Amino acid sequence: MQAASALASLADASASAGGAKKNDARELNDRFLRLLVAQMKNQDPLNPLDNAQVTTQMAQISTVTGIGNLTETVSRMLEQFNGLQTLQAAQLAGRDVLVAGNRMQLGDGGKARGAVELTAEAAAVKVEIRDASGQLVRTLDLGPKPAGTALFDWDGRNDAGKAVVAGRYTFTARAMVGNAEIAAGTQMAARVDGVRSEGGQVLLVLNGVGAVAYTEVKQIL
Repeated sequence: MQAASALASLADASASAGGAKKNDARELNDRFLRLLVAQMKNQDPLNPLDNAQVTTQMAQISTVTGIGNLTETVSRMLEQFNGLQTLQAAQLAGRDVLVAGNRMQLGDGGKARGAVELTAEAAAVKVEIRDASGQLVRTLDLGPKPAGTALFDWDGRNDAGKAVVAGRYTFTARAMVGNAEIAAGTQMAARVDGVRSEGGQVLLVLNGVGAVAYTEVKQIL
């Protein structure tokens, strides 16, 4: 049965085109239906069509069509979601945000900010700030802190009370409970200078940091 074979071939082609463009899948479906109607009109009464085979092929075509429509719907939803994220991100321009990292940008005003992320309550938290060469500049004693995000400010002075030059610094954090040290992550604060979309992802351009994904923002300051 050459027609039945052709039907099966078209069904397979439609299945393989599941990720193709909608017009391609529609063309295969139309060809399948035209061939099916022609075969039914010209079938041999002594050798009729196999109902089970035709039903299976039609179900395959229907499934592929449904998947194609679902894929198109999801694609449109992702585009809309990306547009909404871009709009939301654009409103952050000029604002400071927290993202994972350990860099600090000390401006001419002599102020910088960062945060420590604690997995549990700590009896003592200390932050060590270092310059570009790795030399210890300042140690901040934040005292006891609950679990969560602990913001801190640096006045741009070293341990001797002298103002240091503006530029990029790094910091680390230590948190203690008794004699045991607990996990303490670091988050850096940076100003949002701009927003751009790249590869379907919304990126924030942070001053002194570069581009980071909008989804990586931990907190808006």
